[in-house]
Amino acid sequence: MRKFLVVLDDSRECLNAMRFAAMRAAKTGGGVAILSVIPPDEFNHWIGVGEIMRAEARERIEVHFEVFAKWMRDRQNVHPELVIREGEPMHEIINHVSEDPEIGVLVLGAGTDNKGPGPLVTQLSRQSGSLPIPITIVPGDLSKERLEAIT
Repeated sequence: MRKFLVVLDDSRECLNAMRFAAMRAAKTGGGVAILSVIPPDEFNHWIGVGEIMRAEARERIEVHFEVFAKWMRDRQNVHPELVIREGEPMHEIINHVSEDPEIGVLVLGAGTDNKGPGPLVTQLSRQSGSLPIPITIVPGDLSKERLEAIT
């Protein structure tokens, strides 16, 4: 089964990327993998404190994921999988794409402010020629209706 890989983070544009991936998966018989990356610099504390922070970060990610997963299951009949990795986001995204042969498309949401599309979109666009899969960049300000029309 071909899967759409979406990166879960705290950005607003993440929502449209999730919607797009779920709608495309529903219409093409595919799946959705949701990847969340915990940066390593979050745990540069004493060992005990770092472990507590790591557990709290995972719990926050799982709660955030469940909001999207419920919508995907209820509205799109898509059952997403959650993948949590620790490391540098770019490196972990590329590693995950390389390790999971079912991933067929990376879906990213583009920011809408004047700072640009966002660091992941910028970095991955520069490396898109060497990635083994295509990237779909979803504008962060597309309406639900427009997303439905184009998927």
